[in-house]
Amino acid sequence: MRYTRYLLSPNTVRLTLFTRAHCGLCDTAKRTLSKIQQQRQIDYKEVDIMAPENKRWKDVYEFDVPVLHVEPAVQQNADSTRELRKLFHRFTEQEVEKAMDEIKS
Repeated sequence: MRYTRYLLSPNTVRLTLFTRAHCGLCDTAKRTLSKIQQQRQIDYKEVDIMAPENKRWKDVYEFDVPVLHVEPAVQQNADSTRELRKLFHRFTEQEVEKAMDEIKS
């Protein structure tokens, strides 16, 4: 129950990794995000763009994976796209943390 309360906090950051199987860059991105998960509590989700239910994401990111969306877990305003940060391909742990800190402030 406390975990749910934490996720509803306006300071919580949501990370969504758009990925697919047999993608070396995606595996590297997952390792990077695993390190961040060990240091910070985040709302993390992976989206396999090749799954039939994710066709809309395949159409957008088929040739760009891995792509990481960094956004507030709870949207504070109606124009949530302004609060979204996208990181592509070879992002570092420091780049992800910087994007997370920008979202929180």
